[in-house]
Amino acid sequence: MIVSKDCVVTFHYVLKTDKGDIIEDSSNGEPIAILWGHKNMIQGVENALEGKQAGEKFSTTVTPQDGYGEYLDEAIQRVPAKHLQGSDKWKPGMVAVVNTEQGQRQVTVLKVGKFMVTVDTNHPLAGHILNFDIDVVSVREAEESEISHGHAHGAGGHQH
Repeated sequence: MIVSKDCVVTFHYVLKTDKGDIIEDSSNGEPIAILWGHKNMIQGVENALEGKQAGEKFSTTVTPQDGYGEYLDEAIQRVPAKHLQGSDKWKPGMVAVVNTEQGQRQVTVLKVGKFMVTVDTNHPLAGHILNFDIDVVSVREAEESEISHGHAHGAGGHQH
């Protein structure tokens, strides 16, 4: 079976920077499982998986437009320290959680003042070219419940 709409794909991946530094490597755990065509993964990886089948290994480069977006300077904001969740004492480089109108969001702390904190709301990989080495483990038809829920179930996917 080849990867196409409404199928579940399981795969391992190694994510590297443009310089070749490894950011993530899934090979030491369960393969990730996604319901293909339902935006469960960044667009560049979904696009690269299309038409592949179990046993295929390949590499793909993902631009910011098909990854985590361009880095936006306007995404730097000052927020009251009391709105940050995850620690009692904040330092630059730490990741915090804030509640927004769109739900919880991770932010990176840039500067800490007495009452206000400067945070970066960009995804940490925004603006970066990403290189993936992908090993397709399996491809199967999705179950009706997976399609109706919009995600893969079971190991590597969403657990109910």
